[in-house]
Order: sequence, then C-alpha cells, then structure tokens
Amino acid sequence: MKDDGHKAGLRRTRNSLFTKGGDLGAWTFALPALVAGLCFAKSLFGEFVHDDIWAILNNPDSRGETNLSSVFRNDFWGKAMNDNTSHKSYRPLCVLSFRMNVHLWGLDPFYFHMVNVVLHCLVSSLLCYVCSRTVFEDRRPALGAALLFAVHPVHTEAVAGIVGRADVLACLLFLLAFLSYIRSVEMDAATDCFPGIRSPFLLLLSLLLGTCAMLVKETGITVFGVCLVYDLQVLCLRRLKRLPSLERPVKDLWAAAVPFLRRAALVSCHVMVVLGFRVHIMGGSMPLFSEQDNPASFSPYILTRFLTFLYLLAFNACLLLSPITLCYDWQVGSIPLLHSLWDRRNLETLVLLVVLLSLGLHCLVARKRTGHREVLVGLLFLVFPFIPASNLFFRVGFVVAERVLYMPSMGFCILCVYGMRALYIRSSPRGSSAIIFSFFLLLLLFSWKSVSQSKCWQSRESLFRSGVQTLPHNAKVHYNYANFLKDQNRKQEAVNHYRTVLRLYPQHSSALNNLGTLTTNATAAEEYYRKALAISPQHSRALFNLGNLLRTQGRNEEAELRLKESLLYGPYFADAYSSLGSLLADQKRQQEAEEVYMTGIKNCPDSSDLQNNYGVFLVDFGAPQKAVSHYLLALQLRPNHHVAMLNLGRLYRSLNQNREAEKWYKKALQISRDIDVITPLGALYYNTGKYDEALRLYKEAVGLHQENVLLRLSLAQVQAVMGQSNEAETLTHRIAADAPDCIECYRLLSAIYSKQGEIYQRL
Repeated sequence: MKDDGHKAGLRRTRNSLFTKGGDLGAWTFALPALVAGLCFAKSLFGEFVHDDIWAILNNPDSRGETNLSSVFRNDFWGKAMNDNTSHKSYRPLCVLSFRMNVHLWGLDPFYFHMVNVVLHCLVSSLLCYVCSRTVFEDRRPALGAALLFAVHPVHTEAVAGIVGRADVLACLLFLLAFLSYIRSVEMDAATDCFPGIRSPFLLLLSLLLGTCAMLVKETGITVFGVCLVYDLQVLCLRRLKRLPSLERPVKDLWAAAVPFLRRAALVSCHVMVVLGFRVHIMGGSMPLFSEQDNPASFSPYILTRFLTFLYLLAFNACLLLSPITLCYDWQVGSIPLLHSLWDRRNLETLVLLVVLLSLGLHCLVARKRTGHREVLVGLLFLVFPFIPASNLFFRVGFVVAERVLYMPSMGFCILCVYGMRALYIRSSPRGSSAIIFSFFLLLLLFSWKSVSQSKCWQSRESLFRSGVQTLPHNAKVHYNYANFLKDQNRKQEAVNHYRTVLRLYPQHSSALNNLGTLTTNATAAEEYYRKALAISPQHSRALFNLGNLLRTQGRNEEAELRLKESLLYGPYFADAYSSLGSLLADQKRQQEAEEVYMTGIKNCPDSSDLQNNYGVFLVDFGAPQKAVSHYLLALQLRPNHHVAMLNLGRLYRSLNQNREAEKWYKKALQISRDIDVITPLGALYYNTGKYDEALRLYKEAVGLHQENVLLRLSLAQVQAVMGQSNEAETLTHRIAADAPDCIECYRLLSAIYSKQGEIYQRL
C-alpha cells in the first residue's frame, strides 16, 4: 500500500504541459505568438486572391477613394447597404483597417498579409492569457490550448486570405470584451448575494469592444451571450453556498440575484439596440443568395433541410478534429444533401449531438467537480460564435466556410487540452508520456499542414488549382479556375473547365455565358447565351453579351432590347451603357444615346471606360471641348487609362494642336508599347517632319513587334524619306516576301527606285 501511495504521489508531483506547476514567466504568452508567426510566415508573400480582389482592389471604400462616411453606409464589398443586391455584410471597422493599410503602405499585398499574421499572433497570445486567468488554474494547460490554436490548419483561410481579417480581428475584440466583462465583476466580496460590479468602466468597455467586434464581423456579437452565461455559471455560482436555502422566501433569492439581473438587463438592452441598428441599416431587406450558395436552404423538403443542416455541424466538427481536407470553397456539389434517415452520415451527426449533450449535462449537473469551468468555457467558445453560421436563425451564403471556424476553434482547443489533461492525470507514467508525445506530434502535424496550406494561398492560380485538386467534384472550384484561365488568355484550358462545370452542374448559367464569350463560332455563342438566359432570365451579362453579338450581326432591334434588359437587371453595369449608347449613336439617335450615357455616368460614377466612351461620342457629334473634360475625368478615375490618353492625343491632333497631341501620345506610350499606341505617335512625328524621332520610335517598335507589317512598312517609309534608300529597299523587299499581297510595299519600292533614278540623272 505504501508503494502504491508513493507512486501516486510521484504521479501528482510530475510536471508537464497538462499539470499544475509554477509560474512559467512572461514567455508563456510570447510563445504562442512566435509559433503562430512561424506557421503562417509563408502567407506574407501572397498576392491578392479570391475575395481579396473584390473587397479591396475593386472596392473604393477600401482603397480610400470615397468619403469616410461611405464606409459606414456601404457593405463589406462597397455596395450600399439599402440596395436590394447588397450582400448585407456590414463590417465598417474591417474596411477601415483595409483603408488604413492603403494609407500607410499603398496596395502592396505584403503589408496586408503582415497585419493579418500579426493579428493572429496577438489572438494566440491573448487566448493564452484569457485561459490562464478565466479557464484553467495555471498557465501550462492554457499554453497548450494557445499553441494548438496558433497552429491549427483550419485558420489558414482566415490568416492567409486578407478578407479573413474580419474573423481574426473580431476574435481579438471578442477576447478583449470577454476579459473586460470578467474583470468588471467583483471576485472576492464576501456577501450573501451574487457578485456586483467592481468597475462600471470595464463593463462599459466590454460593451464597446463587443460592439466593435460585431462591426468587424457579425459573429462578434455572440460575445455578450458568452459573458452572461459565464457570469451566471462561474462567477455567480461561487456564492451559491452563501445564498439562502430554497426553504427561505423566494424574495430572498430574488434579492440575492439582483446584481446579476441588473448586468443581464443592461447587456440585453444593449444587444437589442445594436441588433435594431443592424436591422435598420440593412434597409428592410435580407441578402439574396442563390441555390449554388446554399443548396440545402432551397430544398422544398423539411427533412432534407433538417438532416443536412445537422450534418453540416458534424462536418465542421470533423474539420476541427481532423483538418486533412481543406479547400477555399465548399459549394456546388462538395457536400451532397441528406435526403434520408438511413444515410450513413447521420451517424456522424448523432455522435456529435451525444458528445455535446454529455458536455452540456456535465456543466449543468457537475458544477462542483473538477473541470466544470474548462468544459463550460470550451462549449461557450465553441458553440456561441458558430450560431450565426448554422442556418438556425437565417440563411447564410455558404455551405461550409473554414474562416467562420476561427472563433469556434478556441473552444475546440480548450476542450481538446482539457480532455488530454484528464487522460494524463488518470494514466500510468508510460501512458502519460504517450499523451505528451501525442500532443507534440499533433502540434507538429498541424504546423506542417498550416505551412503547406499557406502555400496554396500565395497566388490566384495556386489557390484555384488546389481547389480543383482537392475537390474535383466541386463545380464552383472548376468555375473559378476557368475564370482565372480565361483572364490569362489560356482559352482552351478555360473551355475544358467550363465544360466540367456544366457536367457537374448543368444549371450553371454563368459557365454557359462565359463559354459563349470564348466561342469563335457566332451561332454556337448565341446558343450558349440563350441557354444561360433560359436558366436565369435576369442574367445581365448574358443579356449584354447576346445584345453585342446581335449588334455585330446587324440585328439592331433585338440587340437594343437585350441591352436594355441587361441594364434593367444590372443598372450598375457600365459596359452595357456604353454598348447601348454606341448602338443608338450608330443609328443617329443622338438624344437617346446622350441620355443613356448620362444615366450610365450617374449610376456608375467610378467607371473610367464609360467616361472615355462618352468622350468618343461627343467628338463624333461635334462637341470636342466637352469631350476633353470627360477624357480627363476618365484619367482622374484611372490615371493609367492609356486609351483615354490616345483619344486626347487624336482630338488635339484633329485640332492641329500637335504639341498637346504629342504630350498625350507620349504618356500613353509610357504605359503601353502596343501597336495602337506607337502608330499614332509615329505618324505625328512623320507628318510634322520629326524624322529622327520617328525613326527611333519605329526601330524600337519593330524590335518589339517584329512580325507586324504596318510597323516595318512605316519604318521603311521613314528611312526612304531620310535618304536611307538601301536600308529602306532591303526592308521593303523583306516585307514583300513575307506579305506578297502588300500593295503598299510595291508603291514604296516604286518611289524608292524613282528617287534613285532622279539622283542618278543629276549625277
């Protein structure tokens, strides 16, 4: 018996990551930050990818090109919150952080990623501090939970994707609000009632931080529920033994609970006001999502919706437990719907529900047992932040999104460390060593996965290609990759992936529309557009593309109808205004065309192309001075708009203001060395007698475009005028050999020979 007691004593005094020990020092809180930084350092060198482009590059609010007030009127993507087409994601503080990034360092993606990584490091350290003060009895298990959180691969999207800053920053504010609330409550007062408020300032600070968390990401508001439940279940229950017994009058119990009820009433009223403001700013409408975004929510069968939504909870839990398969998008076929009770996936749902119920009962029944607080906080951090993404209260615009697991993963890490600690205490020395080894192996595997997954987020191509490789049955990832290939002019590869999209999801109208744009056969393109419109009659881009195609075929009446429909369903589609205005102008319907352009400029004030095209219209109809102002507006909106510069040059050339024309041609040439930019400047030099400049320009141009007949012929003409007859003759013969039908070559040769004959006669 003595030996057994001696062994037990040794087991209790053995120090490890899971047992209570001495103060580990300040480095305890620095270590999670260091590990987090090392895990996600690869993401620092990433580009703007996926949603980053829409939330930052294409959002004037984020770029700092709008009034500061617009940040608080518009959604996360720069669209007015009261617009029916708005995403309704109101995150002004996150947009302000993007705006600050641009103000300090411009649009360099390195600094955007740097802020994300720094925020993740801060969250990891703060989680360690919060756990050591409010969850675990000492820093060792708190450090274990923070390390697990720091390296968890499911955080890759939130940290490596710049738009994931909303989740990371909201989590930081969530923890600060929780910590402020706890510190605002009395801890050690020996009274016979629930604890009162020690610091009203900290309580108000908690309300402010929680509101800021919601203004960064909607899930931030769940911190108030976490605070109240923790207050009741942990802070208040410490005084239960001092409370009057249940045999005393109910009014005594009520009086004892008044301090807590006051706090709960204050927090509840604040939450109601904040939610009221949130509903008000949405403009009385909910966000519009498609079946592709969340197929289960569109199912007409209640059983299908119920089983699928429950299974998605289990699926998210599996991502936390075993993040082997990770992808930036889980839509369109990634997770088939559950239609039957006999689907084997229901077993995963059942297991999750049993685990959650067991943990919940542990919190309610075993208040005095060891681990009550750890399990409670783990559940609160796990469940509450996930509620807005659960489809429980409203439809969300995704099936599964790894970024929304950033906050709930705090609870998972706490529960995981608590479980391993409980096993450690109850195991033999050999078993406890195995548990310690397993924990560090888990950290190592998670770190490796986080590093490798961060590489996928370094460029658009690597991200989209990883999605195709990870979820080849997901139509959305094929569609995104096809769009990227289309932008890169890799047309055949894009066509192949668009066809894969249609094989996996035949009702994908955008894939049909994009296939039409890549098809050189006009009949086939028209068929694709009409199929897309049969599926989605309000598809503004398909209407626009069909209208443009019909216009090229001379079917102007139907083209006009389609373009007007495109504007009806897409009133902020600038290209449609330009096409319709040009169509009406071609038909000499000047007043109607002008009205279309002016409406477009009103609805799309940020469109530089529309300003430029309106300038062209004004030149054609005899208003060159007014056209100049719109060309300059186009350049104000986009300083590198070389087409507007060229149009300005042509306009000044037509007005015989050659010096101004040369200035704008040169500016355009600094941006683009394309043939369309080089040719007018070379012609200007040639026609104004600046043969040396023309010769130098055309030589450079021919070096860039060696196969272009027009540039080589222009160079030969300049050489001939400058008396370099031999060089001009040799070059012209080469051009004629490459292009036998070049009549201008023979005319130039004739002029060269004629000039040489005159010279010989003089000699």
